[in-house]
Amino acid sequence: MTKPLIACAVLAALLSACANRPQAPAWQQDARGALDGFTDDWLRGDTGAAEAEFARARRETAGTGRFDLVAQAELVRCGVQAASLVYECPGFAALAADATPAQRAYAAYLDGRWQGLDAALLPEQHRAVVASGRIGATADPLARLVAAGALLKAGRIVPDDIGSAVETASGQGWRRPLLAWLGVQERRALAAGDAGAAGRIRRRIALVTDGGQAAP
Repeated sequence: MTKPLIACAVLAALLSACANRPQAPAWQQDARGALDGFTDDWLRGDTGAAEAEFARARRETAGTGRFDLVAQAELVRCGVQAASLVYECPGFAALAADATPAQRAYAAYLDGRWQGLDAALLPEQHRAVVASGRIGATADPLARLVAAGALLKAGRIVPDDIGSAVETASGQGWRRPLLAWLGVQERRALAAGDAGAAGRIRRRIALVTDGGQAAP
């Protein structure tokens, strides 16, 4: 499976070394590896492993004494969790006063606080989401789920994008966001009085939850 791309483009600028520069310090490589590990573990639903990886990333970035780097690591966690409809982001909130304007804008975007949001401060793929209210042509699977999560939090998501979020998570084998978005589909089917659709969704949820194990 292709390693998920980090949703916020600023991270790459902060944690990557250019090819024509000396080898990156070890903390950069370790922090990036830990954030990638966190992302994979979280999306697969392994909370314990994800928390351990994130703690390592936080230690590596905190060792620099730079608020922007630690805030960016926290925003990666916020974005990955928002893809699974988990919006609590206390780690970033504690650093918000010392974060950059772009970082605060991205946090507001994830939290659905779009009123007065300067979309020009967002990563490019998310600017289009704010402008259109749709996932649109966002190609990266993780960015698509982050955008869908932000749209849902903002109360602007449409049924087609809920379906797109379900199938994006399904196609990547990402258990946690798949269950979260199937839950959204189920609730909407029940609200619409569509018992047949709700039943099909529940069976799909059971399949994911049970790991495909047949009943004895």
